[in-house]
Amino acid sequence: MQEKAAAGTTEETGDKVHDVHVDLIAVVVAVTDGEPCVLTIGQADALPSGPFELGHRSLQSGLRAWVERQTGQSLGYIEQLYTFADRDRAGIERQQRAISISYLALTREDQTNGASHRDWRSWYDYFPWEDRRSGVAPIIPKVLQPRLLAWAAGAEDEATRRNRRQRVVIAFGLDDRDWNEELTLQRYELLYEAGLVEEASRGSAAAARSPLPGQEMTADHRRILATGIARLRSKIKYRPVVFELMPPVFTLLQLQRTVEALAGRPLHKQNFRRLIEQQELVEETGATTADTGGRPAKLFRFRHAVLAERAMAGTKLPLARP
Repeated sequence: MQEKAAAGTTEETGDKVHDVHVDLIAVVVAVTDGEPCVLTIGQADALPSGPFELGHRSLQSGLRAWVERQTGQSLGYIEQLYTFADRDRAGIERQQRAISISYLALTREDQTNGASHRDWRSWYDYFPWEDRRSGVAPIIPKVLQPRLLAWAAGAEDEATRRNRRQRVVIAFGLDDRDWNEELTLQRYELLYEAGLVEEASRGSAAAARSPLPGQEMTADHRRILATGIARLRSKIKYRPVVFELMPPVFTLLQLQRTVEALAGRPLHKQNFRRLIEQQELVEETGATTADTGGRPAKLFRFRHAVLAERAMAGTKLPLARP
């Protein structure tokens, strides 16, 4: 993959020289006990990160070095996510132009190891409204919907009121619209714009108006995490990246629960299994397990040949409407 940033430290405009700081930030995801978890540092309020240094051979090697140094976690699958360079980024010093190059990394539960300076946290701790596996999250109709609609109605002109309300309706699946799990970033940015998350009050005299539940993160790391969640939710529909998160052998129920955890949506069991079989994504190992609590379940493994047979392969997500 072509990397999109140069290793400069200054930016010249006419006679002025502006300091530019380049950070590498990792959204490292694993699925543990049916929960999508993200690797954090500090008080579980930051993603692993560090500056891009001249000694780093590449952006990716620099990122891998920082993550391993800070967490003890070595990275396998990795892809560039997004470059954040907004002038008014939350929590960033105004005297310095901060550019953050983020990456999405996927790992397996059995590859994680304990370390006192890092923590695996469910990403729903940061975005509780995103989990719809058991139906619509209660926070949406009880708290989030009325407050967002009040914010929309409070705009000074009619055009802005209509625009805000339409964005809220689409992003949160109101007025009988379907919920789109890929709009994680748009939902967070709406909440930020409405002043309903802690990060929105940083750098201003006004405090967030009774911020919503959901753990805050340093700088704009929660926005970066939202970007990673949205990318992964989209990608599992057309590429078999979910298998990067699975153990070498697994049951079809474990596979389904992993996809549900990532999508935040329930799946139709029979339709899901039919699609997995039709796409020939897995193959039987010939072994079974009794760990399911019922009758022994067949064990499967990812069929790696599928990657060579066709360029596009995914789960197609037969979603159940909550």
